[in-house]
Amino acid sequence: MNRKSEITGRQEERKQDSKKRTSKTSRKKNREFAVITYTFLVLFVCMMGYFVYFQVSESETFINSPYNKRQDLFAKKVVRGEILSSDGYVLAQTATDDSGKETREYPYENMFAHVVGFATNGKAGIESTANFNLLRSHTFFLEKIVNGLQGEKNVGDNVVTTLNYNLQQTAYQALGNYDGAVVVLEASTGKVLAMVSKPDYDPNKIAENWEKLTAEDSDSTVLLNRATQGLYPPGSVFKIFTTLEYVHENPDYEAYSFDCNGSFTSDGSVIHCYNNKRHGTESLSDSFANSCNASYASIGLSLDANQFETLCEGLLFNKDLPVKFESSKSSFALSDDAGDSIRMETAIGQGKTLVTPMHMAMIASAIANDGMLMNPYVIDHTENYEGIEVDRNEPVEYGQILSEQDTEVLQSFMEQVVQEGTGTKLKGRSYTAAGKTGTAEFSTSSDSAHSWFVGYADREDREDIAVAVIVEDSGAGSEYAVPVAKKIFDAYYGD
Repeated sequence: MNRKSEITGRQEERKQDSKKRTSKTSRKKNREFAVITYTFLVLFVCMMGYFVYFQVSESETFINSPYNKRQDLFAKKVVRGEILSSDGYVLAQTATDDSGKETREYPYENMFAHVVGFATNGKAGIESTANFNLLRSHTFFLEKIVNGLQGEKNVGDNVVTTLNYNLQQTAYQALGNYDGAVVVLEASTGKVLAMVSKPDYDPNKIAENWEKLTAEDSDSTVLLNRATQGLYPPGSVFKIFTTLEYVHENPDYEAYSFDCNGSFTSDGSVIHCYNNKRHGTESLSDSFANSCNASYASIGLSLDANQFETLCEGLLFNKDLPVKFESSKSSFALSDDAGDSIRMETAIGQGKTLVTPMHMAMIASAIANDGMLMNPYVIDHTENYEGIEVDRNEPVEYGQILSEQDTEVLQSFMEQVVQEGTGTKLKGRSYTAAGKTGTAEFSTSSDSAHSWFVGYADREDREDIAVAVIVEDSGAGSEYAVPVAKKIFDAYYGD
């Protein structure tokens, strides 16, 4: 009986051991299966995340890339669509002769050169950024079938821009024979209403002039879109940022007072007012309106360098602009150990600071729009050749880059520039203008200077518009840039 019990006990132990081993093996397999499952789940989530990111952020860039061979296939089957202004003017079109040869035509030649671009010898401007849209065809499918049977191309979609023909023509003519740039934005939406860059070129002749324009030994910058890619010393328009930093660091800024005798000296460095003008006793708003270099040189010495840099970077310095066209980064740098000379020069917009006209127009638009910056865009919508809308771009908020107090201060100061300061040529119109003039020296070997105006205009019956104007190698902002801005405002408001 004991022997039998012993045998039975051993059998039961073996059964238990077997169950434990089976259970252990099962758990191990379950863990391995779980690891594999979760790994694939994570990979799937990552893949879907990237897919969403690509669709939202990168698909347009990839589609319009010159390395995307799919575009070549479209070009063989589709006649490139038209580019139109917001008010219906044809800015680019494709003509086909009897032999089937296609020629891209630009009816207004140089006037829209940089913003519309070209589609020969590569692509630039809207011709580049909207390349895929222009080679897509939303022709009625039965018409596509007939065209396919007849061996004919379909008609590509048309791209309707935000550009206003009248404002573009006004800005182009106002700049005259000077090199420079003009940007006009609708403050509440970010629509680019005009974009001019000079020197310019005729996109109809880009092929025949290509070698000359791109020669290695050429110093020509004709193909550079100065409105978005040109980097300039801002001169006194930078006092917008210096003023803002001073207000942030000094809540009692309204008590500021400075006695200007035409210059300011510190540590052996001298900053002169324009033409050594003596402005006398000035408040902060007076200093801004009169563009007093001496006062702002003094202010520059009092500012915290780190805080100043933080403010400027929050206002898009050293950052890519939120735009879908080629642009350069504005640059700002000021270290704690910077000497008095650098601090004073930086405060008045000289030194190492560089800006693009587009950047300055965006700052002006945010001030006009109570601190809210809208992403600039130049393509309003896409439609097929019969005018049926295919796709539309809606205004997109970049963010609130200025507080309510910031905008109130800057709006007040910029209005005073027009009413009492260096921008009085804009006074007495049907609209209310506000802005800041600037005279930016760019050479230590001469008296050469760029002329700036940055500002906006307001009237109840129309949307506010913001303008940035730079007239290269001309002179004072009040004498050269302000009249350009005035012509644009007058054209927009019908003065």
